[in-house]
Order: sequence, then C-alpha cells, then structure tokens
Amino acid sequence: MTYYLRFPTKQIAMQLLEEAGFLDKDKNIIFCTHNYAIDIVNTIVESGKYDEEGNVIEQPVTLNGWHINYIGELPVEWEQYLVTPESPVRVFFE
Repeated sequence: MTYYLRFPTKQIAMQLLEEAGFLDKDKNIIFCTHNYAIDIVNTIVESGKYDEEGNVIEQPVTLNGWHINYIGELPVEWEQYLVTPESPVRVFFE
C-alpha cells in the first residue's frame, strides 16, 4: 500500500526520516530496502493555465508542505501527516 504524506517542511520530514532510521551516517536518504521504498515528491506545483501565445491565464499554485510517497510499515509518528489525494502527482507502480 502506498502512503501519501505531507510534512509541513522539508526540515521536519528529514528529522522524522532520521528518527525512523531512513538516513545513512552521512544523513543521505536510504530510498529503499527489501522492507520499504521512499519517493521524495518534494514541493508540488499545480499547473497554471496559458493561452496559445503562452500568456498566463491562471497562475500556477504551489501546494503547502513537503511531500513523500512511502511503501512499507508506516512509522506511527508519521500518521498525522497522511493525506489522501484524489489524483496523486506521482504513484509507485503496483
């Protein structure tokens, strides 16, 4: 099952990744093992609308938060950051 997570900031997400043991000794993300997979989506920007000449009709919108997709046993501390997007920006192949 894929979990969609929205953390308030990258700093909070990185702190929680570290606490869950998903960073190596150099504080790089360990993206996958046999037990989990992490997809850093980052900041999400919804496309704006443009006319045929490329002029902006509707400005792009940056969504709040820093987004991660995750497969594996979800750390309990992450449950408060779960979201249920109607149309995810990115999904794992399942």
